[in-house]
Amino acid sequence: MAALLFFFLENMALIIALLYLALKAKELLFPNLTESKFLYLLSVVFISFLTFSVMYNPYFYMGMRLDLREVPLYFISYIAGWKVGLLSAIFPAYFRYSFEGPTVVLGILQTIVLPVVIGSLFHNQKSSNKFFNLLNLKKMMAGFLIFEMLKSVWMFLFTPATISIIIAMLFFAGVAVLAMGLITNGESRQLLLRTELEYYSNQDPMTQLPNIRFFKKTLAPLIVQQIPLAIVMMDVDYFKIYNDTHGHQKGDAVLRSLGQLMKDNTRSKDHVARYGGEEFIFCITNPQDQREALMLAEIVRKQIELYPFVGEELQPAGKLTVSMGVSMSTGDKSLDELIGEADSAMYESKHNGRNCVTAHSEINTRELVKS
Repeated sequence: MAALLFFFLENMALIIALLYLALKAKELLFPNLTESKFLYLLSVVFISFLTFSVMYNPYFYMGMRLDLREVPLYFISYIAGWKVGLLSAIFPAYFRYSFEGPTVVLGILQTIVLPVVIGSLFHNQKSSNKFFNLLNLKKMMAGFLIFEMLKSVWMFLFTPATISIIIAMLFFAGVAVLAMGLITNGESRQLLLRTELEYYSNQDPMTQLPNIRFFKKTLAPLIVQQIPLAIVMMDVDYFKIYNDTHGHQKGDAVLRSLGQLMKDNTRSKDHVARYGGEEFIFCITNPQDQREALMLAEIVRKQIELYPFVGEELQPAGKLTVSMGVSMSTGDKSLDELIGEADSAMYESKHNGRNCVTAHSEINTRELVKS
């Protein structure tokens, strides 16, 4: 009996160790791989290999080949459903069939087919990501207990297995399934945390727009490729007055609305971001000329002017408006230079009465005329 217990212990340790190594290898080689056909294929290959590894050196008892092959098959069926479970079971079933023996059919049905069926029945079909959602361990273990009860009764009635063997298999298989769930949940939590950190390092949490860091990172390749760009800086007119009149919560709502209006009224190939405070920035990608850039910026300004913001009638102009500055480049300026020029043009719009769009070239032209 001691030899049997140590055998199942080794089986359990092998399953846990190989799963842990596989998840770490996936994290190292494919850190951003979550839901794809390639991941399905990798999962089928790995579970088939894991099941084969467990079956390769079984414990023999009166013509039976005993091992914990049902553990990985139930686990993958619970996570990914019957299709992945069935594909994962093909090679183990063939491997077991090739050894024949008096219990070959029962062995395949009890420890290969049945865990796939029960695991699939408890699989959450509404899961948005089959592999990296946090698993419901209680549900998983409840399903596994039902499987083990069915298998145990089946084995007791139709195979030479004793009560002690059945109990030992149930215990070590249950611990192995629970350990697989805990390890997978740990990996999923790390992935979710990393995704959340990446999101908030690139996004402005209030407006859900990209922040200026991500904006510059996105535009860097366009600058290197010398693609024509127009940078538009935008500032909310008299925003301090709005905040003082209505409170910061209403002011935050205005900023969120502005972010949405900018996204709704720019093209899919353009890039919008929050610069900071009440300032926003967007990039018009590959405009035909400065005239088109100014026209596209004017569309955004006009839509903001027409939008019915709460309490805007108390603003100095009776409307909540924005001032914009535009700077053009045909590949001869750095991004920081473009932003600086657009910022200067935006303040020129402020000096010219607000609620307007000014091109940086217009400032240069006036300075040349004055000189």
